Amino acid sequence: MDNKTDLRVRAKSIRKTLDIVGISEKAVKQIRQMNLYQNAQNVLIFYPMQNEINLLGILEDSKTFYLPKVCGNELLVCPYSDKLEKSPFNVCEPCSNPVSADVIELAIVPALMTDIDGYRLGYGGGFYDRFLAANPHIKTIVPIAKELFVDKLPRDEFDVRVDYIVTV
Repeated sequence: MDNKTDLRVRAKSIRKTLDIVGISEKAVKQIRQMNLYQNAQNVLIFYPMQNEINLLGILEDSKTFYLPKVCGNELLVCPYSDKLEKSPFNVCEPCSNPVSADVIELAIVPALMTDIDGYRLGYGGGFYDRFLAANPHIKTIVPIAKELFVDKLPRDEFDVRVDYIVTV
C-alpha cells in the first residue's frame, strides 16, 4: 500500500484529468437529494481549490452556509459571505467572525481520496480530523470522483471516519 504522501501526489495528478465541472454538477445534484442535506439548516461547506469539486451551486438553497477558516492548528466556522480572502494555504476563507461549531448540523468535507470504510485522505494538515473529533454531533458528507474512491487507505489513530461518501 502506498503511503499518504504518495497517494496525495497520485490523487492530485488524477484530478487534473477529470471533468471537474461535470463532476461538481452531479455532486451538487446528489447532495441535494440526500435526506441528511434536506433536513439540515446549518451547513459547513468548503471553498474549492484548483481541480477540486465545486459545491458553490448549493449556496442558492434556503440554508445557512458556513466556510472553514484556519487559525493556527484550529479550523474555525465562519458564516459564508461574498467577502473572502486568500489564506496562507492559498484557500479562499471568509472574512466574517467565527461562530460556535455547535450550530453546524452537516459538514461537507473535501478529500483527495476516500475508501469504502469511510476514511478520507486530506491534504495532510489534520484540520478536519481535529475539528470532527471535537464535534462528533456533526454529520459528514464527502463528495468524491469515482476515480478517487479506493478499497483501502492507510490510516492513523487520529483519522476520523465520515458518515457518507457521495461518489460521482
